Amino acid sequence: MLDDPRTTRVTGDETAGVYRRVEDSDAEDRPQDYSGRPVPEAYVWCNLTSGNSSRALWLLLLPFMIVNLAHWMRPAADRRERTVRTYGLFVRLVALSLTVLLIAGACEVALDLIAWQCAGSDECAGGSSWLGFMAPGHGWWSQPGRRLALAALLPAALTGLLWYLSNRTWSAYESQPPPERPVDESAPEAGNRPALCLPGFWYGRRIVARLRSAHTAAGFLTIAAAVTAATAAHDRESGGSGVLDAAGWALLTLLVLGAIAVVFVVCHRGRSETTVDGKLDRITVTALPGAALGVLVLSVLHAGWSRPGWVPGGKLPGNQTFCVIAIGQGVLIVAMAVCALILYRAAPRSRTPLCGLAGPAVAMLACGLGAVLSGGVAQRIADWLDGGATPGEGGTVAPPVLLSWLATAIPAILLVLLGLAVIFGARVWRVRRRLLPTIMDGYPGERPDGVRTRRIAGTIARAGLTDSASWLVGPVSLFILLLGGVAVIGAWLTKKVPGRAAEGAPGVVDAATQTAQALGSWLMGLAFLALVTWARRAYRSPAARRTIGILWDVGTFWPRAAHPFAPPCYAERAVPDLTWRMETWTRKHGGRTVISGHSQGSVLAAAAVWQLDPRTRGQVALLTYGSPLERLYGRWFPAYFGPAQLLALHGEVRCWRNLWRYTDPIGGPIGLPDGTGPEVDCGALKDPLAYGRTPEHPLPAPILGHSEYQADPVFARERAGLLARLPEQKCSPPRHTGQSSSGRSSG
Repeated sequence: MLDDPRTTRVTGDETAGVYRRVEDSDAEDRPQDYSGRPVPEAYVWCNLTSGNSSRALWLLLLPFMIVNLAHWMRPAADRRERTVRTYGLFVRLVALSLTVLLIAGACEVALDLIAWQCAGSDECAGGSSWLGFMAPGHGWWSQPGRRLALAALLPAALTGLLWYLSNRTWSAYESQPPPERPVDESAPEAGNRPALCLPGFWYGRRIVARLRSAHTAAGFLTIAAAVTAATAAHDRESGGSGVLDAAGWALLTLLVLGAIAVVFVVCHRGRSETTVDGKLDRITVTALPGAALGVLVLSVLHAGWSRPGWVPGGKLPGNQTFCVIAIGQGVLIVAMAVCALILYRAAPRSRTPLCGLAGPAVAMLACGLGAVLSGGVAQRIADWLDGGATPGEGGTVAPPVLLSWLATAIPAILLVLLGLAVIFGARVWRVRRRLLPTIMDGYPGERPDGVRTRRIAGTIARAGLTDSASWLVGPVSLFILLLGGVAVIGAWLTKKVPGRAAEGAPGVVDAATQTAQALGSWLMGLAFLALVTWARRAYRSPAARRTIGILWDVGTFWPRAAHPFAPPCYAERAVPDLTWRMETWTRKHGGRTVISGHSQGSVLAAAAVWQLDPRTRGQVALLTYGSPLERLYGRWFPAYFGPAQLLALHGEVRCWRNLWRYTDPIGGPIGLPDGTGPEVDCGALKDPLAYGRTPEHPLPAPILGHSEYQADPVFARERAGLLARLPEQKCSPPRHTGQSSSGRSSG
């Protein structure tokens, strides 16, 4: 991006830093050498999203990242503060349910399938030598309670790992405070300024710490509940120990109190954005997970107490937990949808997807993905332990009935996806046919080439699919909700897997159900294995890791406001970096700055400009290219990048230009209304730059799409125009800095 292999880092560290060409490292000391030309520097943030190989494992946290996005997708209606807070509360509760679902899935594998069902069966344990020490009649660990106590170590270790990763990534990525400045409440419309202007927006230390403690406690309490439910049920039977029964009731009471405390902590306080809130609720952060861990230890000790003659059968008590979780998630998402509709109707906007229901739809996708991952592990472990039998079809080891019902729904969802793919393909074909006669209008005098024309038209048609993303998210989320409801009802009423429940039905129905159950079971397990395989490949391959980094560019831009175990927010490091750099350089040297950003970098650039003090902002121009500011963020995150917010940015920054192409599937025009000051959008750039062979392009020019904007002569011209519009302050060279979509470089 700097067009020179000799570069040096002028500030920053290995994670993210500002680089210049070696010859420009002391440009401020030689202003006479830079008369009329800028000093380029690059902000490199690649290691925040795709650097260390261990970050490929963040793929396993995908449901947490998706539900965190739902928090930021609410419609824009800031005057309804109570509804906004209620919406955020429901999102946090959905996020909490995903943590419980993950740990419950780990408990299902470790406690139910392995320790309870397989280790309790001579047939299954005899075929697994590593379980022999827990088999009935084979020693101290053969008692069911002790097997459960030992198996509880696995989900407990998973909970501890999630806590460790959340705490470590906060320290590494999100602990940089932004420049502190008070909010001027006397300023005109100070209370209506965009949220990204607020000093504390990019510093969520307090809320993340509170949520981390609550989710960690929820994980420990989920394990304790799984262990205690089985032992307490046995102790209540006739002939059980009265002392152990009383201890079991005491543990159940502690579990209820702990659950109430967790929900209270999650509901009590949301984000604080008006100030940089560096406080920590130390009692909550320390005592809540510590107390939950103590309850888990007590439940393990209670389970490990000798109970001679206890011969368990069937599945682990508490298997209906998955139905309860699914029902709770469905109710919460419907409640989110009600809040979103209220907000949308208060301030409807035509560009908002799904009539404001994007947040609930995305939350539904997160729940569906969480169910697939948790269920996929259970299905495949059960299949492995049972020697390949279809789960629930007469084997010695079987997962909860609900998981089989959910697996049966997967083929139906795939059919929906296939139908949508056909519709999108037909749309691309129609748009391409409509564009074919117009392509040559942009290249007058050129000799037509049918292949070249079809390729350009096809690229433009495919790029337009981005605007139809809501037609994918909406129907899929709706079908997941409906089919999930059918699965819960079927599992609750029949207590049988779908194949058994369909016995006696017409032959076509029976055959279709059997096929869907078997196919869905494999697909559910395959989805998990595919995700693990992709993560493993990315762990070893830098190229694959960069691909994941591009996905993470969007998913982890937003702070962890709903789920503390989501991958870390790189913008909480990048935005303060850029803000500090522009403010300190401008204050010291008094020069002019053009901050340019490509793709996701343009979103970072806009966020950084919003955080500048008014004096610095008056010396900064903004150049965006291939920018998703309106096309993606303005539509899907309307409360933060909607028309009013982008219009406010236009009014606050000294000058702003945006470059875009019809062939770009990500970037697009900003589309501010007429009469709002100097125009932001440049006309659509020509792509390819030349239709055929020309003296300037003797070889066929490529269709650039989302890349290589700086190769277009318009880029240098617009940058020079922005510098010319900025007022000169001192005899210091103007500066040009920015960043790219992938975070690998800047320009």
